Amino acid sequence: MSLTPEALVNKSLELVSPPSTYLKLNQLIQDPDSALDDISAVINTDPALATRLLKIVNSPFYGFPSQINTISRAITIVGTRELMHLVLATSVINAFRGIPASLIDMDDFWRHSFATAITARLLAEECGQKATERFFIAGLLHNIGSLVLYQSLPELAGEAIRSAEFGHEVQFQAEQRLIGFDHTEVGYALAREWHLPHSLQEVARYHHRPSDAEDFPIDVAIVHIADILVSAVPFGHSGDNHVPPLDPAAWDLLALNELQMPLLLQQVEEQIDRLSSVMLTQDAS
Repeated sequence: MSLTPEALVNKSLELVSPPSTYLKLNQLIQDPDSALDDISAVINTDPALATRLLKIVNSPFYGFPSQINTISRAITIVGTRELMHLVLATSVINAFRGIPASLIDMDDFWRHSFATAITARLLAEECGQKATERFFIAGLLHNIGSLVLYQSLPELAGEAIRSAEFGHEVQFQAEQRLIGFDHTEVGYALAREWHLPHSLQEVARYHHRPSDAEDFPIDVAIVHIADILVSAVPFGHSGDNHVPPLDPAAWDLLALNELQMPLLLQQVEEQIDRLSSVMLTQDAS
């Protein structure tokens, strides 16, 4: 039987469990009878997570003038959905901590992901989108399928990385040639298995092919452009030293002003170290 993205994800789930706290919070948010105290209670059942979240919201990345000492206060200040996305982000970072440095520098991987997240949120603001926190988490998790490949198929994933580094093809093309599918299909399968929002599923699946997006073309186009901008600078890398090919239709869809991009990337540069330091120095407990 040939290997499929779904089979690979099922294998990965033996090592990486779904982000249970995030899923519980998502259920609460859908419940009109739930209250802020209910959300706080779920987070506080995981003291290590609660500590990490308070560390993040008190970091220079957010820059709040006074100390935030409780989860309920954090929800009031940053918002329920923003805190939910931080729960998801920290859960994913911790879940995939075992990937060896001999395969890929995970600090570089996450730096690329954080920069894509910040850039996506700034692009969304530039495009006049509302609720821009969803673009942050979409950018952060766009390469989640790569993590599954690195964890479950390290030899083939390493060969794809080397091909992208020394050859003439980008990493997802090398993955297709060597494995039969690429990290976008694996990311889609994982996001679906974890019951993540459909918009995150689409971004994982189509960020290299934004014209194929079905229900969230703006989200996919924004992360597509963000990924390319971040790769061109570069801010870290996800295993690929090449800049992915641009889909001109995505740029046209967003009607972006190219003259604004240097200023936008300067903002990313100002924020990336603050975010990386607080997200990557959490303990793994």
